[in-house]
Amino acid sequence: MAAPVERIERSKRTARHDELAIEEPLEIRLDDKSVAVVMRTPGHDEELAAGFLLTEAILRKREELVSIGPRRNSKRPDLGNVINVVSGKQVNLKKRGWQRNFVSASSCGLCGKLTIESVRLQAPSVADDELRVSATLLRTLPGRMRSAQDGFDATGGVHAAGLFDANGDLLVLREDIGRHNAVDKVVGASFLDDALPLQGRILMVSGRASFEIVQKALMARIPFVAAVSAASSLAVDLSRELGMTLVGFLRGETMNVYTGSERVVEP
Repeated sequence: MAAPVERIERSKRTARHDELAIEEPLEIRLDDKSVAVVMRTPGHDEELAAGFLLTEAILRKREELVSIGPRRNSKRPDLGNVINVVSGKQVNLKKRGWQRNFVSASSCGLCGKLTIESVRLQAPSVADDELRVSATLLRTLPGRMRSAQDGFDATGGVHAAGLFDANGDLLVLREDIGRHNAVDKVVGASFLDDALPLQGRILMVSGRASFEIVQKALMARIPFVAAVSAASSLAVDLSRELGMTLVGFLRGETMNVYTGSERVVEP
């Protein structure tokens, strides 16, 4: 989406058009019941909905998802698109420990959660994973992900999440104005392909490694998360508790390995 701007560089003013990252609401429904309204960048909406429902522990197995598809909300056109997920059996949200008030901004992945403890209980340990990654290979991942970020090239305003295998091959890349949305799209793509759990994979994110990023990775059983920026204290605590490797400030020749350093080896 292009918008007119006046660019000021030193004393020179120039009228031009600037590409903006699109931010629009998406309503996610489960069996025609509204579960969430998330602010996102349009594209891969079915993956976003599926990944969201999985990483929030609302759906747990691929066979619980019978169909997924778009639907317009005629009563609330301001909500934009609607994705409806049909489950094989009615999923009792309260029985699964979730009471939600989901209207989340693109910058908030924890809006509406009842307690942080409820998230910790849902996340499985990945302590028995055999993944080993060389530090040399890790240093190449930011560049490999950046070269595939078409949305960032156009707007400079979207985050990215990339799923890599142990050889450093990029398997899935998704972009979104919300960091956690990009992760949900990556996880949702694998969920819809019935490719979970994602053991032996590396999740690379373009921003910081926050609690919700780690939690979403753990729900997909991704044992290794790397970020170009910092990790939060709660992300480090959760990673250490459940056996994940967490790497931050992965830039150039340096990195900080917060937890799970045994998975990072020298060639």
